[in-house]
Amino acid sequence: MGPPSGASVIPPRRLCLSALLLALLGWGPPALPVPPDPPEMVQSVRDHYTKREVQIPMRDGVKLYTAIYAPKDTRRTYPILLQRTPYSLWPYGEEAFPDQLGPSPRFQAEGFIFVYQDVRGRMMSEGTFENMRPQRAVSGANLDESTDAYDTIEWLLKAIQGNNGRVGMWGISYPGFYTAVAALAGHPALKAVSPQAPIVDWFQGDDFHRNGALWLPHAFNFMVNFGQPRPAPTRDFPAFFSHGTSDGYEWFLRLGSIAATRQYTKGVAFWNELLDHPNYDAFWQARNLRPMLKNVAPAVLTVGGWFDAENLFGALQVFQTVARQSPTTDNRLVMGPWFHGSWERSKGDHLGPVQFGADTSDWFQAEVLLPFFRHHLKGAKDPGLPKATVFETGANRWHRLDAWPPKQVKDAKLYLQPNGRLSFSPPSADGGADSFISDPSKPVPFIEQVAIGMPKEYMTADQRFAGRRPDVLVYQTELLREDLSLAGPLRPELFVATTGSDADWVVKLIDVYPDDFQNPDFVEGGLPWDKTPNPMGGYQQLVRGEVLRGKFRDSLTTPAPFAPGQPTRLAWTMNDIFHTFKQGHRVMVQLQSTWFPLMDRNPQVFMNINEARATDFQKATHTVFHDAARPSGIGVGMWSEMQIMNHR
Repeated sequence: MGPPSGASVIPPRRLCLSALLLALLGWGPPALPVPPDPPEMVQSVRDHYTKREVQIPMRDGVKLYTAIYAPKDTRRTYPILLQRTPYSLWPYGEEAFPDQLGPSPRFQAEGFIFVYQDVRGRMMSEGTFENMRPQRAVSGANLDESTDAYDTIEWLLKAIQGNNGRVGMWGISYPGFYTAVAALAGHPALKAVSPQAPIVDWFQGDDFHRNGALWLPHAFNFMVNFGQPRPAPTRDFPAFFSHGTSDGYEWFLRLGSIAATRQYTKGVAFWNELLDHPNYDAFWQARNLRPMLKNVAPAVLTVGGWFDAENLFGALQVFQTVARQSPTTDNRLVMGPWFHGSWERSKGDHLGPVQFGADTSDWFQAEVLLPFFRHHLKGAKDPGLPKATVFETGANRWHRLDAWPPKQVKDAKLYLQPNGRLSFSPPSADGGADSFISDPSKPVPFIEQVAIGMPKEYMTADQRFAGRRPDVLVYQTELLREDLSLAGPLRPELFVATTGSDADWVVKLIDVYPDDFQNPDFVEGGLPWDKTPNPMGGYQQLVRGEVLRGKFRDSLTTPAPFAPGQPTRLAWTMNDIFHTFKQGHRVMVQLQSTWFPLMDRNPQVFMNINEARATDFQKATHTVFHDAARPSGIGVGMWSEMQIMNHR
């Protein structure tokens, strides 16, 4: 296949920061005009805060561009709330004010000294940028992002009058990574950090890869923009790449192979490094933050979303790793029904047509995040936050837990059965197997809508369109006689065979709504006669979907081929869920080998996929066994053994 037509770059227009982020993540159009800031909000910031922009020197002499917003009321002292970001501390200029400071308007009203900083090598800061710069303990360098955080805090404490000597940090996504790294800095004034959807490991589970499979549109669309070289400090964003179409499925399919992306990324160093490192080698291992999370001094409040398409893995891993490697740390977790960053940028009351019953974001900001920082930075009363504040989707309720996963959870397994059945009983000796033909030239779409990137709604999208394809296996339970609550990680164990020498195995856990389900909060679009009074009847909501790239089944560092036709056991761990399948619903599992273009295509031939040519992609027949000797299924955590008995 030839390259996609219409690929080009378009000059940037002035963007608000949220629009820029949406564009980089592939969630929206590449550029949007900036709407005027709400006058009352800007005036409020301007009326109550002074602003200055400074260059803060690091220990090697490199200066980092920093904006400081200090309360005009100098009758009392204030803690510093710092965010370090590669995405711009916008707006620039001491007369330019944002419409809000801090994570929510409540923080602005509460009163903090807000500080925003462009990290080393980004936007207006000096120095050289490195993606997920490895820690000194790994790289052997004299500085890293933790030393930059330390030097920044030290300078701020000395230079800002009226600070109370305490510092906190927060950030979402990449700023979440910088927040987590700052917790390792060891500065005694850093009392509390909130890494939110932090990046932890870009090969195993965050953003760009899932168990070695490339998350194609997200990775490419992000890096082809964000990864452009910056010859000198600048306030301007780079030109935005245009695909020339809104149809990502067609654009990436016509591309032919991942190697063909290099024609568009000659100056994008990290994309080319990504392709040059197809396995979990030293390049990726150096960017694995988990081994570094030891002896963490500040209090940690990690925040994540159950429907975060990018860094759900990172949030869960930061909490669990700190708990394991730094057991004396004040370490807490919040998991809400959120897409990426929606706890700060939306009400958090729905995703697509799936409703969550309340403004969960406002509740979190008011009842959890602000009290956390108020206590640690201002000496306010301890709010008594539990170890884990976790939202149960499906039932739409918050839980205060003393551990995550909950201690009450019991291990169980949902087994695949003949004739598309799914149950907690193991299959019989003559259970059999199911097979399908996987054709990389006609891959299964990951979402029914046309999109150039990775729409956030895919995490709860209706899966009926996929289950109707012959290359997707479908298994489901009978109607549930009572609510079924599952908590913790999912643990697929599949016994498979393939006629090829490599294959991907996608597992999707789905909540099937009753045919007569009514959702009064959702209105179907279209003309009056197109409207249906029951738009979510039979809806198949994706609860969790992940992949194992088959060649990495035993090791991410050392891939191995399949022996064609030979039954092989696959076992891995998927991200956690906390979901209740309501009475009258069904539990469904879908299995497939393509998920496009969300996930790059596997040639189904053992090779370096990043060097594959269009002619390398081959059809293959895949088989999944479900008999007593090879009982394929998914391990789950259930609230009680009684539920297992009732659902056999």
